[in-house]
Amino acid sequence: MDDRRVLTVTELNSSIRSLLEGRFPFVSVAGEISNLHRPSSGHLYFTLKDTGAQIRTVLFKMQQRYLPQPPRDGMHVVCRGRISVYEPRGDYQLIADTLELQGAGALHQAFEALKRRLAAEGLFDEHLKRPLPPFPAHITLITSPQGAAVHDFIRIATRRFPPIRIAVYPAAMQGDRAAAEVGRAIEIVNARLATDLIVLCRGGGSTEDLWAFNDEALARMIRASTVPVASAIGHEIDFTIADLAADFRAPTPSGAAELLVPDGEALRAGIDRLQAQMRRSLQHRIDRNEQRLRLARQRLMAMPYPLDRLRLRLDHLRARLDRGLNALLAERSRQFNQTVLRLAPFHPGRLLALREQQLHGLGTRLARAVAARILAGEEQLARTAGILQAVSPLATLARGYAIVRTSGKKQRLVTEAAQVRPGDELTVMLRRGQLACRVERSEDGTEQAESGEQRE
Repeated sequence: MDDRRVLTVTELNSSIRSLLEGRFPFVSVAGEISNLHRPSSGHLYFTLKDTGAQIRTVLFKMQQRYLPQPPRDGMHVVCRGRISVYEPRGDYQLIADTLELQGAGALHQAFEALKRRLAAEGLFDEHLKRPLPPFPAHITLITSPQGAAVHDFIRIATRRFPPIRIAVYPAAMQGDRAAAEVGRAIEIVNARLATDLIVLCRGGGSTEDLWAFNDEALARMIRASTVPVASAIGHEIDFTIADLAADFRAPTPSGAAELLVPDGEALRAGIDRLQAQMRRSLQHRIDRNEQRLRLARQRLMAMPYPLDRLRLRLDHLRARLDRGLNALLAERSRQFNQTVLRLAPFHPGRLLALREQQLHGLGTRLARAVAARILAGEEQLARTAGILQAVSPLATLARGYAIVRTSGKKQRLVTEAAQVRPGDELTVMLRRGQLACRVERSEDGTEQAESGEQRE
């Protein structure tokens, strides 16, 4: 819904009602009755509550005939019905179809348990429902031929649409054999009969009478059918597992005939109405085109020489078109030549040649600069080598001098006799090779220090 749209209260309540009725088409609610009152209309209005919440509930007068006992405040009941909204007041309420004492019996508990289990499997999901044929030509009733329900269905269906064909497949509709016979009938109809719709047809009865339609195997057979299956079992308040598994549920067998079979009179009336609309539309178009044709004929007859005038006008327009095209081509040619002249200095070939010439000049300058730089570096290297040669210790060693250092991890130069003691080991570096010596004695001043033994 567009949140920018401003709704009236009526529109809002109507939308809420549609939403609730679509989301909760049928619910079962357990709770305690309170605030029970019966106005002159005979309907029952009360509040259904538990420890945490409450909901307004109404049980209409027609539904009360099935009550086992009159309800009263304090009763714990199970109400089955649908959620709706009373639009004038904006109140939502539960419209109950049946009212039973909570825990009313083993049948009800078994029904609820089976319904919850099959619903959890997705057997009742709406997206699995097969669409019903809008105009069925053949319907197969699975029913008891002796029941009144089948005769009501056939009578109403043939009255609404006389050409319809109806087949009756007999099966037990109550008792221990009923569920198996109905399931077998569905299987046989799918395999052997060319039908558009299967209808399970049975009149009303007690919960025990209808219990065959609360069979799990029958529900699965209904869902496995390739032909759509409609359920028309009991009265409107009667609800079975077969109703939930079927593709469509009718309130009664008579209601099924009304809902499943099209109304022939209404169809004929609709066809007649559409034919009349089509005739009026076609006649209107014919009249309009005839009027246009008359006007065109009158205008054509009013022209003394219509073809000659048209030829002259055509020649005049052709001459104007030729002049216009020639002028346009000349103008476009002039603009093209001007554009070529403006773009000539920016021609890629010319720009490329200019850049190549500049690149050649820069390359020549770079080669001369690199050669000059290399020559200057060589001269600088020669001068530096001469200086290093002059101050190199190797040159001093070549003149007969030696370098004396102490042995061990921390070597240090020996420049005075006082730096060593007898027994110290020294390393003497010569121009080529070195000597390992031990100090025998050291002399200060004019005394000479004598080297020790040479070791390998």
